[in-house]
Amino acid sequence: MNARHDTPRGRVWLVGAGPGDPELLTLKAVRAIRGATVLLVDDLVGDGVLQYARKSARIVHVGKRGGCRSTPQAFIEQLMLREALAGERVVRLKGGDPFVFGRGGEEAEALRAQGVAVEVVNGITAGLAAATAIGAPLTHREHAHGVMFVTGHAKDGAAGLDWAVLGAAAAQGLTLVIYMGVAQAATLQAGLRAALPGSTPLAVVQSASRPEQRQALTTLDGLLDTLARERLGSPAVLVVGEVLRGLAALGMPERAAA
Repeated sequence: MNARHDTPRGRVWLVGAGPGDPELLTLKAVRAIRGATVLLVDDLVGDGVLQYARKSARIVHVGKRGGCRSTPQAFIEQLMLREALAGERVVRLKGGDPFVFGRGGEEAEALRAQGVAVEVVNGITAGLAAATAIGAPLTHREHAHGVMFVTGHAKDGAAGLDWAVLGAAAAQGLTLVIYMGVAQAATLQAGLRAALPGSTPLAVVQSASRPEQRQALTTLDGLLDTLARERLGSPAVLVVGEVLRGLAALGMPERAAA
């Protein structure tokens, strides 16, 4: 085995900053942020999260947002590697959780391949925060026996998801949580309709947990009209499934602002 894999030459923390509300940070995340000398921060990290950084820390904003112009991933990985090997305490601060659509797996592999130790600090992922923000569970003994987290934003050049297959799984009693799905709303709606009735409850939650949060409760058939009428867009999470029936029964308005 190559010696560089035996003795780590630096360390990077991949830290989940949660969906935006700084009160949803874990204690471990706060400790990591306070200890960092260099922070590489994604666009979706709430501003309040950075209050825990030391004043002397160098903060580098490396925008990463689905559907928008982003800092190249290779550049971010090289920057983390360079700073770690220079002896800095590097924290890669990500919205949500590093290992749930956060490219944390890619970054951990790249760093470990160069002999740099990686520690992952979990954060509350946006899919969970979005459901909680509107008072909906993701699982329920009567309505949903499991949950699927999927992304509507496929890697460039990769085949998209088979939404009809996912719809069939959802029809068996699973809640479907879709990240970065607004841009693919028409495609996913058509695919899911192959297996789910148009009356299936659907919620759109934009900027979950943040002061600017907006949400709408609708149906699978009403998705496109609701997005257009309410002007909902990214960053947003779509929640599809019978767990939302309770919200409809309680008369949750289609449009509400937190």
